[in-house]
Amino acid sequence: MTQDTLAAGSAAPKIGFVSLGCPKALTDSELILTQLRAEGYDTSKSFAGADLVIVNTCGFIDDAVKESLDTIGEALAENGKVIVTGCLGAKAGEGGGNLVRQMHPSVLAVTGPHATHEVMDAVHLHSPKPHDPFIDLVPKQGVKLTPKHYAYLKISEGCNHRCSFCIIPSMRGDLVSRPIGDVLCEAQSLFEAGVKELLVISQDTSAYGVDLKYRTGFWDGKPVKTRMLELCQQLGELAAQFGAWVRLHYVYPYPHVDEILPLMAQGLVLPYLDVPFQHSHPAVLKRMKRPASGEKNLDRLQRWREICPEIVVRSTFIAGFPGETEDEFEHLLAFMREARIDRAGCFAYSAVPGATANELPGMLPAELREERRARFMAVAEEMSTAKLRERVGATMQVLVDSAPALGRKGGVGRSYADAPEIDGSVKLLPPEKASKTLKVGEFTRARIIGTQGHDLVAMPI
Repeated sequence: MTQDTLAAGSAAPKIGFVSLGCPKALTDSELILTQLRAEGYDTSKSFAGADLVIVNTCGFIDDAVKESLDTIGEALAENGKVIVTGCLGAKAGEGGGNLVRQMHPSVLAVTGPHATHEVMDAVHLHSPKPHDPFIDLVPKQGVKLTPKHYAYLKISEGCNHRCSFCIIPSMRGDLVSRPIGDVLCEAQSLFEAGVKELLVISQDTSAYGVDLKYRTGFWDGKPVKTRMLELCQQLGELAAQFGAWVRLHYVYPYPHVDEILPLMAQGLVLPYLDVPFQHSHPAVLKRMKRPASGEKNLDRLQRWREICPEIVVRSTFIAGFPGETEDEFEHLLAFMREARIDRAGCFAYSAVPGATANELPGMLPAELREERRARFMAVAEEMSTAKLRERVGATMQVLVDSAPALGRKGGVGRSYADAPEIDGSVKLLPPEKASKTLKVGEFTRARIIGTQGHDLVAMPI
């Protein structure tokens, strides 16, 4: 038996993998896992059973940094061979050195986000790839960490804004839009693989193509501009062919977003926008260095609802930003009541190392920041509960996420108003007809009969 034959027959190295942070980090993890699988590596469900471990980290807020560092420490303790990638990998520590290296000097390698090639180089060095990989075993859509019926589609990397509370550009760089043909090819592959919901993500979805000056690309033999409107049109038409949904995340409220609303009214794109407003008071927005005209957001919301009355808007806000007065905070609460945001989350301001907001005067006590966050969430939940009650009696299309025993005992799904993991869900009761079944990854019509906290309760029909 030759040496090559022995190598080919030997067991493939096993790689442990932990993915932390936001959906953008998740797509980075998917790219790395896809490349690992393409090269013949196996994955391990435990640290101890792996030849080495890759930890994709988050470095945005203090809790995320702690979780990432703790996970790296756990992997080192159980395995000893760890490669670190992601946002925390690009973060500086005390004295300007690398934070991960300072806290865990024994890691094998450290890279920043969106660094598939660098991670693979480290894997090849410390756990050489097996001979003659079976590339055809990799599914066309790559390896996904989400359930089979939904997937994230990242359309760009980085951000051109310099919001004073954020350090994402220092870790992920300026905006780099993907070629529109590449994006649409990936979307088609995902739909062909059975994906029923495509969640479009980036750091600033509204800015797609700005860095490329909206240059013309090609898709299916046709010229298409690299721009948000054209992208949504093409994604909507693709989704319609497969009976699937397209959902938009991280949409800054620029005026040109108005052009997307007719696509929502036509049913090509879900009438759902994830818009990071962050605050409402002009003075606070100025200190935050937020883009777009925040003082016009109420007018913009009204215009969106006129074009597409069924639109659902979710958003995130920061309470207790440096220098925020009680009047400025009350302005935010009044905005919430008037805007009637469907879903809202709120963070008490956290001093992220490296953010310029830390140098602003008027840092509020932690207790006051948390107290304002709680007051904000009370108003937000009041608005959300009222919006949910308005849906009682309606019939909605629901994408089934869970259905034990084919749904004979009920199940859990989501309507167009619910993004996975961040919004509520639709609790499906057992179907009235014994012959009716619910299948994960398929749509069902359901009549809303009540509410339960942040969720709806519905009867499949």
